[in-house]
Amino acid sequence: MPRKRYSPEEIIATLRETEVRLSRGESVGAICRVLSISEQSYHRRRREYGGLKVDQAKRLKDLERENQRLRRAVSDLTLDAVILKEAARGNF
Repeated sequence: MPRKRYSPEEIIATLRETEVRLSRGESVGAICRVLSISEQSYHRRRREYGGLKVDQAKRLKDLERENQRLRRAVSDLTLDAVILKEAARGNF
């Protein structure tokens, strides 16, 4: 069974709900059981999205995608440069 992917909006909403429940005195374990997520997922999400608004989270994900695309482009160009240098020396 595939895992469900949560959108940044859903994650931020659950983090806000969790903060409200924590202020009422509920434990993190009980809240995670109600939300059907593991405590590890809660802490990872809080570290990544804690304090962000929905538009900031969308911008963060867009920047991460752009960064990944640029890294791939740089690695491809570097590989091409290495191949061309070897071909110029006659080591093929």
